[in-house]
Amino acid sequence: MARTLSKKDVEMLKKLAPECADMTCVGTGFEYQSILPPVSNHYALDDDDFEERLKRLDIFELKYLSEVILDGSESLGCIQPEHAEILVRLLKERVSEEVGEKVRAVYEASGVCYY
Repeated sequence: MARTLSKKDVEMLKKLAPECADMTCVGTGFEYQSILPPVSNHYALDDDDFEERLKRLDIFELKYLSEVILDGSESLGCIQPEHAEILVRLLKERVSEEVGEKVRAVYEASGVCYY
């Protein structure tokens, strides 16, 4: 679902990718509509880097992120499968097992898009 990033979303994106100077996707030319796909596809250097970036989020930010994933407004369809696994694992560890499994189900149902 397309959305306009809120101030909170932009702050989280900047926390995850401080080098993000522009809210426009280089690949599509459109403004970012989600938090995680740009981090996964444009800023994280590898799986370890993606995990370190996610670890910057506090528990409240992780809960918020899981809520927008579960309500369908945060897209997971274009994040790399390895990054989805990292996200699920961190949610299970820091939020709850149940939330992690729900996010896994959303990711699996979203289909995967590769760049």
